[in-house]
Amino acid sequence: MNIVGNFIGGKITHSASNETIPVYDPATGKVVRELTQSTADEVAQAIEVAHNAFPEWSKTSPLRRARVMFNFKMLLEKHRDELAELIVSEHGKVWSDALGELTRGMEVVEFACGIPHLIKGEYSPNVGTGVDSYSLMQPLGVVAGITPFNFPAMVPMWMFPIALVCGNTFVLKPPALDPSAAVRMAELLSEAGLPDGVFNVVHCSNEDAEQLYTDSRVQAVSFVGSSGVAEHIYKTASAYGKRVQAFGAAKNHAIVMPDADLDATVNAIMGGAYGSAGERCMALPVVVAVGDDTADKLIARLTPLVKALRVGPGMQKGSEENEMGPVVSAVHQKKVLGYIDKGVAEGAALVVDGRNFQVPGHAEGYYVGGTLFDHVTTDMVIWREEIFGPVLGIMRAPDYQSALALVNSHEFGNGSAIFTSNGHTARDFVQNVEAGMVGVNVPVPVPMAFHSFGGWKRSVFGALNVHGPDGVRFYTRMKTATARWPSGQQTVSEFSMPTLG
Repeated sequence: MNIVGNFIGGKITHSASNETIPVYDPATGKVVRELTQSTADEVAQAIEVAHNAFPEWSKTSPLRRARVMFNFKMLLEKHRDELAELIVSEHGKVWSDALGELTRGMEVVEFACGIPHLIKGEYSPNVGTGVDSYSLMQPLGVVAGITPFNFPAMVPMWMFPIALVCGNTFVLKPPALDPSAAVRMAELLSEAGLPDGVFNVVHCSNEDAEQLYTDSRVQAVSFVGSSGVAEHIYKTASAYGKRVQAFGAAKNHAIVMPDADLDATVNAIMGGAYGSAGERCMALPVVVAVGDDTADKLIARLTPLVKALRVGPGMQKGSEENEMGPVVSAVHQKKVLGYIDKGVAEGAALVVDGRNFQVPGHAEGYYVGGTLFDHVTTDMVIWREEIFGPVLGIMRAPDYQSALALVNSHEFGNGSAIFTSNGHTARDFVQNVEAGMVGVNVPVPVPMAFHSFGGWKRSVFGALNVHGPDGVRFYTRMKTATARWPSGQQTVSEFSMPTLG
């Protein structure tokens, strides 16, 4: 059985503990790999290696760092199918979705290649007589990333490309459910010319991972996962003086107005709700229909499409590709099915039931069929909590203002969307919805890499978002210099506040 190892100091290493945990293929329920489990000392070693590599890497010119990232981008393209196969075999998402994940990650790599321009800083000559002022954007040191199972390649690439080109060194803890893509990317970074020790991957327990946000050598930590853990990491790491960006849960809503193009809207909702089996922080699990007539029309159009979803293994390609794969694990399958049970118990109308779903020949796979609820209300668990599965709930509101108030009442504010043909309504929604990312007739409004990704409320802890301009700011700190080069030495002591103008 292949063992997925750590990547420390430029090479694959296995833990001295000799402990491993199984990695499953969600489509079959069978073990496909074993994952090494590091000790606390080995996590500390990864931090030390990154710490020792920082001085030289931080002094490498931004242009040379960008060239490494250019090489990495070419290698990602060359090995795209190999990486997609690793993602599908461990996460379960369908082939085209795995390729899409890699594409969105590579867009951040492309953005990072522009680092010589992105960290140019500012320069103001003659702020006073013979005095110039300028700023420097300098790296932090060792930074850490802790990433979730739903995007084993893309979410790490939200973090490490920008961190590295800014001159930092990196320690990544990938998810135990699908760890292989992270290790393979580490190998490709090394092949691209990244010096040993600059990028490291370590697999460990959550308890041992606490070093990544408490160790004095680590300057910043990026996290994506549940809100409870995000808040814990934010508070703990901040108390230890770290810079933190921690992204938590989501419960994204889409308002559907009576004037929306229903055919286009239904197609958008299907992809937003059931793509990647709903295991996206930007998935669309709730639709708020304005008016009973709009809701009834949506249910009539959605029901046959949800029933007809092609669900099965993700490795099939082309015309044979399924629309939705399994969820990531047996534990998560049980959790999602439990939410469907709760929705029924609390009185939501179960229009399409995804329980007891079987894929012929894959009885041990972790499948949940597409599920559709109607008449979901705000007192129900399936509205309050993030299900992270292929479960869509339809809510009903009498008018736009009521729908907007419902959306804004939720504790999470990651993303939200509106479907309408009215520009005034769309503009009002963009201005007044309490969410960090907003779509207008776009179901999954994930920003491009040159913008920043991040939500509001309990969907995020920390002031700066990932990638785009915020990503560069997060992984650098500003230093401002004021310099005087007079022809003669200062002869008079100045004791008042200097005013240079």
